[in-house]
Amino acid sequence: MAVATPKKAVGTNGSKPDPFDPDDYRMTLGDHLEELRGRLVLALGGYAILLVAAFFFGDKVVAYFCLPLIRALRDNNINTQLVMTEVGEGFSVFIEITMVSAAAVGAPWIAYQIWQFVAAGLYPHERKYVTRYLPLSIGLLISGMLFVYFLVLPWTLVFLIGFGTDIKLPGGALDDMAAPTAVVKTDAPKVGVYAGNPPTAAPGDIWYDSKTKRMKTFVEGRVRTIQLTSDNLLTPQIKLSTYIEVVETSLLIFGLSFQLPLVVLAVARIGVVPLDKLKAIRSYVYFALAVASAVITPGGDIPSMLGLTVPLIGLYELGIWLARLQPKSEEGEGGEAAA
Repeated sequence: MAVATPKKAVGTNGSKPDPFDPDDYRMTLGDHLEELRGRLVLALGGYAILLVAAFFFGDKVVAYFCLPLIRALRDNNINTQLVMTEVGEGFSVFIEITMVSAAAVGAPWIAYQIWQFVAAGLYPHERKYVTRYLPLSIGLLISGMLFVYFLVLPWTLVFLIGFGTDIKLPGGALDDMAAPTAVVKTDAPKVGVYAGNPPTAAPGDIWYDSKTKRMKTFVEGRVRTIQLTSDNLLTPQIKLSTYIEVVETSLLIFGLSFQLPLVVLAVARIGVVPLDKLKAIRSYVYFALAVASAVITPGGDIPSMLGLTVPLIGLYELGIWLARLQPKSEEGEGGEAAA
């Protein structure tokens, strides 16, 4: 990779180095292209290695992506299985998740290579700002993804699936379809109930797995599942690729939305909107955040909207707090740089 050589190392008086001047470190267009090519080779090479390694764990990652939905279905006493409506859907989802996982794990390495290329063209104070707030940006990104995966997504799935499956059948001739009264029998049940699979089974045996909410049978030496659905008007048949798309979109939206404090800090520091003005327009910003949350969330449902709006309000206040802590010396430095 090309390395720029400074044109002068000492000041005009021959004793003290001059302040940093990008003109002293000029690179030709060919040098820039060579540097870019080298960084891209390193970034893509690292990604390729991670991609190969991710193929060995792709099925586990897909299952982990589906874990919130499986738990939501189980909590609503519904068969914990997804469906695929196309022959290659399972394979395409596996490839997609593998590529996304490799990109997520390799993001620090790729970002480092990009930074090494960009940093050469920045002033020292600009590099200082990036290195100071980059850890905060990464932390906010990871926090947003963890927040949606462990809190918002499970809550939304349980609510929406439960609401849909609780809608009753139409009245009229179906009013007499009351559920039988449960009684205790002294003889063995026709269908066994197990928290998992029984220790032994004969061909044709049928049992109910209370752990996964599945009716199972043992045929041809293998356990097969008999689909159980809701007894009400609606029953979920959730497509694998559609669900994975919702999860990926949610992770991306929440991760990027959690960068709001840095956006507020930048707006205040640059002077686009004064800090006092940011405080005065709180109510308008809160309303705008609620509208934006309703638009950008994948399902556009109320739980997801609230799950994004509430933390964004707190993150907006965090941005104002960070802007308030800005040292006076940095304000002057930024003004001199702008001048």
